[in-house]
Amino acid sequence: MYIQYSMDQLSLPMDLEEDIPENHSVRVVNDAVNRLDDKIFAAAYPGGGRDSYHPKMLIKVIIYAYTQRIYSSRQIAKAVRENVMFMWIAGRQRPDFRTINRFRSERMKEVLETVFTAVLQFLAEEKYVKLEHYFVDGTKIEANANRYTFVWGKAVVKQKMKLQEKVQTLFATIDEAEKQEDREHRSQDLSELGEATKITSEKLETAVKQLEEKLQAKPKDKPLKKAVRQIRKDLLPRLQKYETHQEILEDRNSFSKTDPDATFMRMKEDHMRNGQLKPGYNVQIGTENQFIVGYSLHQRPTDTRCLKPHLEKVKNTLGKLPGTVIADAGYGGEENYAYLESEQLEALMKYSTYHKEKSKAWKKDISKIDNWQYDETEDTWTCAAGQKLLFRYESKEKTESGFEIRYRHYRSTNCAGCPLKPSCTKAVGNREVKVSLRYLRFKQQIREKLQSEEGYSLSVRRMIEPESVFGQMKNNRGFRRFLLRGLPKVSLEVGWLSLAHNLLKKSAIDQKRKVVEQQ
Repeated sequence: MYIQYSMDQLSLPMDLEEDIPENHSVRVVNDAVNRLDDKIFAAAYPGGGRDSYHPKMLIKVIIYAYTQRIYSSRQIAKAVRENVMFMWIAGRQRPDFRTINRFRSERMKEVLETVFTAVLQFLAEEKYVKLEHYFVDGTKIEANANRYTFVWGKAVVKQKMKLQEKVQTLFATIDEAEKQEDREHRSQDLSELGEATKITSEKLETAVKQLEEKLQAKPKDKPLKKAVRQIRKDLLPRLQKYETHQEILEDRNSFSKTDPDATFMRMKEDHMRNGQLKPGYNVQIGTENQFIVGYSLHQRPTDTRCLKPHLEKVKNTLGKLPGTVIADAGYGGEENYAYLESEQLEALMKYSTYHKEKSKAWKKDISKIDNWQYDETEDTWTCAAGQKLLFRYESKEKTESGFEIRYRHYRSTNCAGCPLKPSCTKAVGNREVKVSLRYLRFKQQIREKLQSEEGYSLSVRRMIEPESVFGQMKNNRGFRRFLLRGLPKVSLEVGWLSLAHNLLKKSAIDQKRKVVEQQ
């Protein structure tokens, strides 16, 4: 015998909701988006034209797609036609892939962060997050760009200098070939060009126009004609190209031709195992209870310079910052410590030598200033041999971001004949050191906090906070490469990922709570 099977209309469910379990993640997405105020979408829909799909429907479809490892707009459109969960959350409407992609990457450009903040507010109201502790970390995700389309900043500078010298030599050669009366006139033109390194495409354009005017008067001057052709077809276009590359680079060291906003970085996912650089972005997130509280996208491969702009973005989005910021040693530095102190935030960030200082070798190393005594009253350092290093002068250094570090320089009065000198320094004369007293103060504060019970607990918890979120994104949901190109669109992708992660996390917690209640 067989179970009765029929394709009649009355045998099929009239309401798709009957096939959706009570605690399914699609219901969590549906409920969260339904709570959003319709006024949020006013900026994305100024009016005019034919009626649009409701933005809440499209948001639900895209967020749920991201929770199901579906990122392609074509695959999302296909799921809306074929998948029961997508049919239900879309209300049986069928937006095509162009509509989905346009909404995801253009319509939501000014709105997505507001949606993210609103959903985060719901989570805070329901006690999923308290916005007290902020665990920061970053990961690199490959850009949607070809791997061998790199442009290196140093190479651009080098080639541009060679080209400028070639232009200067060319004009000097033209002068030598000119007659005496023309040589004086041409010398004035060369003085306008200036030094080789100061030759710009605008100056070269002006100079070649003057040569073309001269060529009209002397059409049979072959060297002049050859020079004009060389400048027009080769030198000027190349100089313009190098200047364009430098504008794109700004303060970066590389970019990709297929995605100029992407920077070449060293990735952990190195399939060739040869340390190959790939175009990508540095994604920074802050988490609490493994919910993403803030996110930002950066073009720098290192985390140190990303902390301040990341927190500034979170502050603008949420209106405030959580009280305690916890991060790994990659963020530890005087600039970041000073910024957190100015914002009246508690910092729990190890510095680069934190773990080394605990070793016996470090504690016995008499060359380390950390093992010396500092007299604040006299402003002197006492080395392991008992010699005092006296203050000499103060110097200032600025980082790439413009942050000023003040160093105080000290020198010993007499190291001659000291039996410990070979272990202390390799310098021929007396021992000299330069110290940032502010940085030493920050390091001492961090040591005390990390050695406390609460500080140690938070530093251990950091290991399972953002790292787990990145593991969910990359491994469990298979997001290892961006689909869109350009910093604005890629930032939107990170926003969609963050929304999907938070609602999926809420769904998992709700299901666990229900199981506990039933037991």
